[in-house]
Amino acid sequence: MKRLWPVSLALFALVVTGCDEGGGGEGSSASAPAISAPAIVDGGLRESQPEEADRKEVVTGYLEMDAGDPVATGRRVVAVVEEAGGRVDSLTEQPEASSVLTVRVPADRLDEVVDEIRTLGRVTSLSTTRDDVTMQYTDLEARVGALRASVDRLRALLESSADVEALIAAETALAERQAELDSLEAQRRQLGDRIELSTLTVDITTDRLPSEQDSFWDGLVAGWNSLWAALGAAVVGIGAALPWVAFLFVCAGVLYLVIRLITRRGRSSGTTGTPDTERTDSDA
Repeated sequence: MKRLWPVSLALFALVVTGCDEGGGGEGSSASAPAISAPAIVDGGLRESQPEEADRKEVVTGYLEMDAGDPVATGRRVVAVVEEAGGRVDSLTEQPEASSVLTVRVPADRLDEVVDEIRTLGRVTSLSTTRDDVTMQYTDLEARVGALRASVDRLRALLESSADVEALIAAETALAERQAELDSLEAQRRQLGDRIELSTLTVDITTDRLPSEQDSFWDGLVAGWNSLWAALGAAVVGIGAALPWVAFLFVCAGVLYLVIRLITRRGRSSGTTGTPDTERTDSDA
């Protein structure tokens, strides 16, 4: 009997193994992870691809153009930007010379606005830059979410705790976390504004040379303006020289008085010495 025990155990193990392999065929195939085959669409194969993450981009552009009237063209650019839902951040105008604008345009309408601006003059240069800030924006959102949850927990602790020391520590931590949360939310709003509204700088200059005149009247007006400019410069120069002229006049007057005093003293000393000499001669 002792010799039969090992044989019986071996037979039992073989039977159990066979039952597992025979009865578990369908179960194992059902429980195994299914490998999806490529789907057949329109007679072709389409592989399943993961969806792309929502990209966040900051777009900036610079456009240079020539126009006959830079100021009027710049105002038309302002109208185009405002119609597209944008705004003007800065505007610098020099009549008959140039107009420089920094505008903010919705990112999805930037190309449309640029195409409209191109029709207002002769474009000499155009450049755009796209910066991917997806990771930065995602990081800010994650940090804001974590800090907001921490602030909520600290507020709940303040409402439920009765220990004075714990309340003081919780209030200090809450103030620090709230300040950090406000700073991160401000950064996220600023970055979101740069993502939503692209920045475009438009530099408009005139395509006419300063010496070019269309008619006799234009030449007359230009000559009159240059005459007034020269007279104005001369008046400014005279005004600047008057203090120096007055100072030199005072110095010359003082010098003249000093010379007169010295001359008078010399003459008086010479007149007083002549009678003494004559008296000495007569005594002799």
